[in-house]
Amino acid sequence: MTHPTPAAEPGGRTAAPPPSPPDKGLRRGSVGLLGAVALGLSSVAPAYSIAVTLGLVTLTVGELAPAALLLGFVPILLTAFAFRELNRRMPDCGTTFVWTTRAFGPVAGWLVGGWVVQIATLTAMTALSSVGATYLLHALGLDAAAGNPAAVTGTAVLLLAVLTAIARRGLHLAASVQYVLLGLQLLALFGFGTAALLRPHAAAPSAAWLDPLAFDGFGPCAQAVLLCLFIYWGWDSLITVNEETEDSDRVPGRAVLVSTFVLLGTYLFTAFATLSFAGTGETGLGLGNPANATDVLAGLAPSVLGAGLAKAVELAICVSALSALLTTLISSSRAALSMATHGALPSVFARVHPRHRTPATGTLLFGAAAAGLLVLLQLLSARFLGDTILSIGLLIACYYGTTALACVWYFRGHLRASPRDLLLKGVLPLLGGLMMLAAFVRSAYDMYDPAYGSTSFHGVGGVFLLGAGSFVLGAAALLAVRSRHTRFFREGRTAVADPTVTED
Repeated sequence: MTHPTPAAEPGGRTAAPPPSPPDKGLRRGSVGLLGAVALGLSSVAPAYSIAVTLGLVTLTVGELAPAALLLGFVPILLTAFAFRELNRRMPDCGTTFVWTTRAFGPVAGWLVGGWVVQIATLTAMTALSSVGATYLLHALGLDAAAGNPAAVTGTAVLLLAVLTAIARRGLHLAASVQYVLLGLQLLALFGFGTAALLRPHAAAPSAAWLDPLAFDGFGPCAQAVLLCLFIYWGWDSLITVNEETEDSDRVPGRAVLVSTFVLLGTYLFTAFATLSFAGTGETGLGLGNPANATDVLAGLAPSVLGAGLAKAVELAICVSALSALLTTLISSSRAALSMATHGALPSVFARVHPRHRTPATGTLLFGAAAAGLLVLLQLLSARFLGDTILSIGLLIACYYGTTALACVWYFRGHLRASPRDLLLKGVLPLLGGLMMLAAFVRSAYDMYDPAYGSTSFHGVGGVFLLGAGSFVLGAAALLAVRSRHTRFFREGRTAVADPTVTED
């Protein structure tokens, strides 16, 4: 494996290239480029994401929804370059934890690169399991059960158990399952879109729908772009399997770019087809009708495909959520494995199954934690669960932005080596990081409004309090961990280059 020219470390020192990631016991070469792309696409849940977001975006900016999707893609693409360059330099399954630690030190690495990512992922797992269970019950014709919170929660816990068992068995099996699940999603989306465009009364798509200068003011544009920004979230999960991917310092980075562009193409095609068929009217099937906003595909599918095939679309959305859930189980356990291997978490997370070569204990713990959190949130309130899910936006913008800036800071002494380095390691990641942090500020501003979401407390939006509370809880956890894992916090950046825990 080759490494690029040594980069300047924080403090101005020039260090030798970091060694290859320590052998954590994972099975190397389990997936190639196609498998990594499949994992990246699956983790985004494209069918579910576009189904529940397109209507909300259209309510905000009308027929300019495709333009909002395109603008929302820009910071994602710029951030993806940062992920690619950092992975080429440090292909470790800890990804943002390792990279942020090397750039900004152990406190930032543990809190932003570790805690924030894991809490966002764990919260997303509760949403995905609940959504998958609901759509599965609908697809099976059990509409009464789909409206019963206890039945949905029970089904979600069962699905979590099944997918945890698959994730525990190994990446090769999980990737094989993802090929099928992703294929069903894409078939449903492109089948729906093609049928919608071919309907007799469908309007011709217009290039004006992509005009980024046509928005009626900054406010609606920013709101729509923020909605679009987070439907791309999740592609970075494929980086966490870099140590199990062929050519680990290059293939995952290529898979990142391929998966993001495939997402963009899929979303734009679906948006154009849906707008052409339904328009932006405020009644009936129009996308300006609030009744259609929360699930565009399920609402339009009977008119586009007929009642029989509409069930297939519901099943595709179910598959989309479950596919993403499987990938998050894989990514979260491997991120925790890296943190434990580098001495930042208890060694139990570093245990690798001797036969399956997976972080089996961590996978089981995350599956159980997601099930427990789902049950707890459902017992508290369905509204509380919804606001908890909405708060993920703050966490995503925080760690994406920090990772992009970590790329610039880590490579700062190497940016004058070539125009390529300046562009791909400096300018583009810097722009992406600043855009993400601007999205963080804007999201926090919007979420502070008590009308945002379903709950509030003393005039402050519940979504904001839950998002801010995640950071406060993380700071408290950091203090507790720091007293038990002193070497990591004392030696800092060196700790993620040299392993401190070895488990068979």
